[in-house]
Amino acid sequence: MQYGLNSPQRIAVDYINGPCLILAGAGSGKTRVITQKIVHLIESCNYEPRNIAALTFTNKAALEMRERVGKLLREPGQAKQLTVSTFHSLGVHILRREAQAFGLKERFSIMDSTDCCAIVQELAATTDKGVIRRIQSAMSLWKNALLTPEQALAQASTEDEDQAARTYRSYVATLSSYQAVDFDDLIRLPVELFRQDAAARGRWQRRLRYLLLDEYQDTNACQYDLVKLLMTGPGKKPMFTAVGDDDQAIYAWRGAPMENLRILQDDFPDLKLIKLKQNYRSSTRIFRAANAVIANNPKLFEKSLRPEHGAGDPVKVLAMDDDEAEADQVAIMLSAHKFEWRAKFSDYAILYRGNHQSRALEKALRRERIPYVMSSGQSFFDRAEIKDIISYLRLIANADDDPAFIRAVTTPRRGVGQATLEVLSEFSRQWQCSLFEAVFKGGIEARMNERQFAPLREFGDFINQLEARAMRVGAAGTGENPAPCWMT
Repeated sequence: MQYGLNSPQRIAVDYINGPCLILAGAGSGKTRVITQKIVHLIESCNYEPRNIAALTFTNKAALEMRERVGKLLREPGQAKQLTVSTFHSLGVHILRREAQAFGLKERFSIMDSTDCCAIVQELAATTDKGVIRRIQSAMSLWKNALLTPEQALAQASTEDEDQAARTYRSYVATLSSYQAVDFDDLIRLPVELFRQDAAARGRWQRRLRYLLLDEYQDTNACQYDLVKLLMTGPGKKPMFTAVGDDDQAIYAWRGAPMENLRILQDDFPDLKLIKLKQNYRSSTRIFRAANAVIANNPKLFEKSLRPEHGAGDPVKVLAMDDDEAEADQVAIMLSAHKFEWRAKFSDYAILYRGNHQSRALEKALRRERIPYVMSSGQSFFDRAEIKDIISYLRLIANADDDPAFIRAVTTPRRGVGQATLEVLSEFSRQWQCSLFEAVFKGGIEARMNERQFAPLREFGDFINQLEARAMRVGAAGTGENPAPCWMT
């Protein structure tokens, strides 16, 4: 059953005869369309929930979408059978199932950005954070463009590009030796698999019969290739719905060009184009102000949205001397409005463009005694020193956690470098065991000299001691003398 849909939304939900592109401006109800289309596919079109995948760009959006679908389905339990995830989560699922095809252990590791940064720092032999970020950005763009290290080297035209390409080559080899992948590999590797292995591609085409793609304008070339490989092939009718807006395409800098919207029409000539023109979010004044900002954007599609709400309050633009004055003015205006309208502090939100602005705003709010909650910013658990400690705890709790092992054994430095880890990784791959287990397997001593092996074994013994003590005394402790800590 379709609830509260306007005419274009109903058409978008009902169309299931081929590829479909829904142009959905801000506030036009795109999430409602996607969720109701999933329900329509299951309850009216006889699709099995496990054969439907809805791909979003954040885990939060995926969770919200699954919850909304569960509330709409006559059998809410069916929502659990859906694949509602980010592109990268789908990539992880594919890689876990097809690990052998990539020469990976089934329990391969996924390196986070901090781990990858440490590898680049060592390979590039630099502590310059600007250089490290530049190399990481270049490698990410190359991976998303499906360029190999050799192709990147061939295209390098400057000394900086040559350095990045050479680091890229060593970086790929290092991850392979660690039995690990990074964030970009989660989509790149499935694309390479489906290009080379028709049987694997066919398996996943049968598994995912219908795709729904949220925020399609943010897809990069690699993500688009994954969609195309899943949706096309001999005797395969492309069945998908993409929802996007060319006016919200802001990620060209990270490999998501607006061209992907145009290419969709070229690759799928039977593409059904549906425009959602009703805006349910904003007042007329906000709507006109936003349109004035985007009026000069390059456009692939012309569309004219209509606001649902009334005129709204006038938009005020105030010029301030500096960020401190701006923050003070915001705090004063907020206090005055709350007093005048007898409102609650929880009725207000302050939106700012860059994280650097938060400090001035926090100081101003404190001065005015305005309570606040920060909804973003660096998490306590994302700080390097906290992640270092947690890597030890993760390893104590799970000896199969290879990323935790790599971070812990190299923090602080104890003479375990890349060469030692590569030998250990090759040994663990041969025996299909974790890096930690490989330290204690007979025969590893013959693969490296005593200077390499001694700190590994000492570290392994230390972790075993901590694990034994944790099992014996529990979290509360018993007042015994603490084990020596290598983190100091």
